[in-house]
Amino acid sequence: MITFGTDGWRGLIARDFTFENIRLVALATARYIKKINSKDPSVVIGYDTRFLSKEFAQEVAMVLAWQDIIVHLTETFSSTPQVSYHTKQKSADLGVVITASHNPGIYNGFKLKATFGGPATPEQVSQVELELKKICSKPPQFKLKTMNEYIHLKKIRMFDAKESYLRYIKKKINIIAVREANFKVLFEPMYGAGINTIKELLPKADEIHHIFNPSFGSIDHPEPIQECLGEAISIMKSGKYDICIATDGDADRLGVIDNEGNFIDPHRVFMIILKYLYEKKRKRGAVAKTVSLTSMVNDFCEKNSIKLYETKVGFKYIAQLMTEEKILIGGEESGGLGTILHIPERDGIFNGMLLLEIMSERKMTIKELSDELDKEFGIHRFQRRDAKVTDLQKKEILAACQKNPKKIGRYDVISVDTKDGYKFFVQGGWVLIRPSGTEPLIRFYSEADSFAKVNDLLDEAIKLKK
Repeated sequence: MITFGTDGWRGLIARDFTFENIRLVALATARYIKKINSKDPSVVIGYDTRFLSKEFAQEVAMVLAWQDIIVHLTETFSSTPQVSYHTKQKSADLGVVITASHNPGIYNGFKLKATFGGPATPEQVSQVELELKKICSKPPQFKLKTMNEYIHLKKIRMFDAKESYLRYIKKKINIIAVREANFKVLFEPMYGAGINTIKELLPKADEIHHIFNPSFGSIDHPEPIQECLGEAISIMKSGKYDICIATDGDADRLGVIDNEGNFIDPHRVFMIILKYLYEKKRKRGAVAKTVSLTSMVNDFCEKNSIKLYETKVGFKYIAQLMTEEKILIGGEESGGLGTILHIPERDGIFNGMLLLEIMSERKMTIKELSDELDKEFGIHRFQRRDAKVTDLQKKEILAACQKNPKKIGRYDVISVDTKDGYKFFVQGGWVLIRPSGTEPLIRFYSEADSFAKVNDLLDEAIKLKK
């Protein structure tokens, strides 16, 4: 039952994600680490605000310490970007984050981070999975000492993950310009690992849902998308704030709401940052995007003769590219992006601060920056729908896609991309159908030149399963 998906292993707490199973995964991780570094192996471990995340992280730490690996364990909950940052800073062989990111509170998960400060590569994950397969065929006896004993032996070393990470952000972002602009900022950490972070950078910012709540309160799942940001959108409609910055459960994804209460989708955020890096900061490099990200990226790259990579969904593919060559910006539809300014990792806090820098430097509201895209690229509207399905239903939907339908409703299919799922291009838009790599869902994505066409394409795509 232990399988690694798009972004690590995730499972239902107590059913799949158990202390017994996490010991097995931790041991597989330890064996892989010792294969790549048998002399002085080390790992950084952090955890989010979910139920039992701290205890699961301590269990992983003890298993790794038992295997003679030095463990740097965060003193309290930490964001995924903080763990990635410290994995690179400490030259650790791997990083581990106990988090299920944006999944509902009944889930927890195990993310792996590479020494370069981003998601572990697909090859690294495969190697850990191979070790796990061997262990599961003949589980060993775990003879662990206590946490205090490992701390006394200096096998487990506690550290503050936040302080130096915030100092780093202050160096990378024009924090003086942001503070002088005196923006009225609302921060929505969704009860996740980003709580009480923005206040350290912008003391005047206001926060909601910033107390420790492992069940995420009334939030169904801590994903910074329009459907989950109802309270923040209502507050923004009051006109009291210039921008709302929202982050997910482990604070690597970013959601944005403008000064009128309009959700600014991640496609537009990506484009605003891309244009700023290329046109204003004069940064150069290739661009990387997942198959689910806006075609505005393609248009911009073609116009400016920028090399463009398109990958499967999953930031690990983007991060790997960022380690292999000079990538200006890379990202995905779900609100995660990385830039040449930072480590090869998604970071909701960093990217939120970068948006504030853009607003201050360009002297424009986030709404004006978003509206500018329509003038330059024409109307691009996007929506995603997630449908919970059984394995049988999933097979039926994908089987319907394999038949390569000539039409999606009344729209002629011009071409099909099967890089990840099935992406059907029609005149003035596209619709993508793919199974989630982290939940029992089929995701339906669509971009078109009107919301009416987007909804029409989604309605018709969902009917393909019938």
